[in-house]
Amino acid sequence: MSSPDEICQLSATELVHNIRQGELSPMEVTEAVLARQERLDPLLHAFCTPTPELAREQARQVGEKLARGETVGPLAGVPVGVKDLIATKGIRTAMGSPAYRDFVPDEDDVAVERILAADAVILGKTNVPELGYSGVGHSPISATTRNPWNTDMTSGGSSAGSGAAVASGIGPVALGSDGGGSVRIPAAHCGIYGFKGSMGRIPLYPGCRDERYPGVSSWESLEHLGPMTRTVADAALMMSVLAGPDPRDRHSLPAGDVDWLGSVAEARSDGLSGLRVAFSPDLGYLAVDPEVREIAARAAAVFEKDLGCVVEQADPGWENPFDSFWGLVVADTDLAGMRAMVDEHGAEMSPHLVELVRRPWTAAELTTAGMVRKAVNNRMWRFMADYDLFLTPTLAVPPFPVHMQGPEIIDGRFVPATSWLGFTYPINMTGQPAATVPAGFTSSGLPVGLQIIGRHLADGAVLGASAAFEAAAPWAHLWPALD
Repeated sequence: MSSPDEICQLSATELVHNIRQGELSPMEVTEAVLARQERLDPLLHAFCTPTPELAREQARQVGEKLARGETVGPLAGVPVGVKDLIATKGIRTAMGSPAYRDFVPDEDDVAVERILAADAVILGKTNVPELGYSGVGHSPISATTRNPWNTDMTSGGSSAGSGAAVASGIGPVALGSDGGGSVRIPAAHCGIYGFKGSMGRIPLYPGCRDERYPGVSSWESLEHLGPMTRTVADAALMMSVLAGPDPRDRHSLPAGDVDWLGSVAEARSDGLSGLRVAFSPDLGYLAVDPEVREIAARAAAVFEKDLGCVVEQADPGWENPFDSFWGLVVADTDLAGMRAMVDEHGAEMSPHLVELVRRPWTAAELTTAGMVRKAVNNRMWRFMADYDLFLTPTLAVPPFPVHMQGPEIIDGRFVPATSWLGFTYPINMTGQPAATVPAGFTSSGLPVGLQIIGRHLADGAVLGASAAFEAAAPWAHLWPALD
C-alpha cells in the first residue's frame, strides 16, 4: 500500500490507472492530498478557497460509480485545483479582488464542466493577483502565494496558486489561465510544466461575470486556459478533456486536428530528428539574467545534441510590443464597468490596476495596439515558415522576492518592472501554442523554464517536443524540500 506522500507524488495518469485497477480508491487519493494541503498550504498560500468537503463528496461519488461497475471518466478521482479566475458554480470565486470578495457564480466555466464530467475531484480555488492583472501572486484579499522551492520568493502569476500547488504535490494537475503568460510564468518559476494551447483551443465562458459589473469579463482576444502539471503526459490527458468547441465562445476551435495523447507517445518513440528549430536568448532586445541565458541555451542544445534537431539562433525581428499589449488588454476590457468598480472599491484595490483603468486611453492608442498586433503576427508567420519550433527562455529572470512586482535591474540594465515578462505576452498576441518546460536550476536552487513555441495551430507539435525534451532531460522526480 502506498503512503500518503507516495500517493501525492503520483502523476494524474498513474492515479487514473491505479484507481481503475482498484489499487487505490478515489477517497484514499483525496484524503492523502487534503492532508498535504492542510500541512503545506499555511506556508505556501496556494489556495484562497479550499473545498475539502466537496472534494470528499465528489471522491465518494466516483468510488460508488466504480463499485457499481459503471464507466468512469478519463480523470476519475484525480484531484484538481481550479484558478480563482475560473467560474465554479456554488463555490466562491473572488478573483483576488475586494469587488468580488463574496461572489459565488451560478454557473461553471466550460472547462470546469468538462473536468467534472470527466470525474475529477475539485480541491478548491487557487490564489491569484487581483483579476489576474499581474505576473506575481499579490492580492488585496489573500496572503501572497510563495514559491515551494524557496518561500521567500514569488511563485509567479497570475495562476500563482495553481503553480505552487502542483509543484508541492497538492494535486497532480491544476487549471490556469494565460492572458500574457499566466500559465507559463508560474509554471516556470515553480519548476513544473505549463501548456497554453492555440487561441480558442479551450473555450472561454463565462469569465469574470457578476450582475453588478456585467461587462467585466475575460480578455477575449488574448486569454487562453491551460493545464499546469508535473508531466507532459498529464497535460495531454487534461487537454483531451478540455479542448473542443463550444457555442458560448465564438473563437473556439473545431476538434479533431490534434491527437493529444498520441502526440506525446509518437514523440517519445520517433523523436524530433530533422526538425528545424530557432532559439533566441533575448528576442534581440530584452535584458536577461546571465544564469537564465546560460540554462536556457543548454536546454536548447538538448534539441540538437540529443533529439536530432537543427538548431539556429534567430529572432523574429519585431520591436518590443509591450505598450501595445496593454492597449489590447484595455481594448478587451469593459472600461465603463471597470471604472464603476474602481469608483466603488478603488481604495482597497491594487494600485497598478486602478491606474490602468483610470488612465485616459485614446482611440488612437487602441488602434495602434491593433496595428502592432498585426505586425507582430505577420513577422511571426514569416519567421515560423522557416522553423518547426521556436525556443526562448520562458522568463528573463529566476524567481525574485515576494514583495516585488519585478526587478528593475536585469544584467546591469535598468528596465521597467514588467520587463521580465517579455518572452511570454507576444505569444498571446499571436495566439500560437506554447509551453514551458523545466530547464534547470540556478546556483541558488531556483527553477528556470524554457519556452517551446509552435506554428499556428500546431499544438501537437509543441506537446510532442515537450515530451521528447522531458525524456531527454527529465524533471518530475525533483521535488522541493518542504517537509
